[in-house]
Amino acid sequence: MVIKVGIPRAMLYYSFYPLWKTFLSELGAEVVLSGKTNALTLDGGVRVTVDEACLPVKLMHGHVLELRDSVDLLFLPRLVSIERRAFICPKLMGLPDMVRQSIDNLPPLIDVCFNSYKTEKNFGRAFLEVGAYFSRSGRKIRRALHRAQAEQQKYEALVRTGVLPPAALAGWESGKLPSESRPTAGLRLGILGHPYIIYDDYVNQHLFDKLQAAGAVGVTADMLADAVIRAETKKLDKELFWTLGRRNLGAAYHFLDQAGVDGIIHLAAFGCGPDSLVGELVEIRAKRQTQVPFMLLNIDEHTGEAGLDTRLEAFLDMIVLRRNVSEGYFPAHGDVAYNS
Repeated sequence: MVIKVGIPRAMLYYSFYPLWKTFLSELGAEVVLSGKTNALTLDGGVRVTVDEACLPVKLMHGHVLELRDSVDLLFLPRLVSIERRAFICPKLMGLPDMVRQSIDNLPPLIDVCFNSYKTEKNFGRAFLEVGAYFSRSGRKIRRALHRAQAEQQKYEALVRTGVLPPAALAGWESGKLPSESRPTAGLRLGILGHPYIIYDDYVNQHLFDKLQAAGAVGVTADMLADAVIRAETKKLDKELFWTLGRRNLGAAYHFLDQAGVDGIIHLAAFGCGPDSLVGELVEIRAKRQTQVPFMLLNIDEHTGEAGLDTRLEAFLDMIVLRRNVSEGYFPAHGDVAYNS
């Protein structure tokens, strides 16, 4: 009998889904992915989690609830570190325990610990442990991991061409990969935030669609090479030890110093400590050294689309007016063209 393994469409799904799905499928498992986030997903998560949990944690619980009764196993790894000398958010480290305490009648969890802080060899060892759920053959497990890593590299290469992860994942699943999407005209905005915030259309209120409709394009940290991120973060007196915060800060510094963005938007989960630090550092750099407009948008379960739309429209208007004034053009009232 084929074992059904559920993967929640939350947290680091947008970062590692091709790796996870390929590995499990190569070992004979049937991967079941939860649906796209919607109001029911959020409501379910809010009901079972503590009030102090951040929005991404509540959404993860909602996606787990959706999968609970339809799978044999839940893939919910304990992500401590995915690179040397850096950590993932503590809430991701303890997520399997939080889910167990909050949701009843769960299927068994694959909660293998991934901790590459001291050595990246631990990454492969963790996959051997996951593979043991499905096969006793170390050779078969290593072959599955090799194939999974190759698929992950293809996916990451596609994203670096400018394709947003949701579109890249949809193309990867269907076998019809979208073409690269480098901006050619219009406003160019750096979009900062954790992948499970900026790429989830329900959470970001369709931000990228709204930018496109306004003749603007968003560029994210995942579209930059790792070497670029590392070079930028070395400018700090002391590097951040949060992987996602480091990536966002490195991307922001690149956007400000080299990429010529017209503005930066930072989407952050309300109450996120690392995000509050990163946002402050980026805002200071933007104001003091580059004068690049910066906007912070805090997101939680109460965020309304109308309020976000108003702030986004005002931000884009301000950028265009600043550019027009710097070029000596003073448009008539209401005459603002984003792609001029």
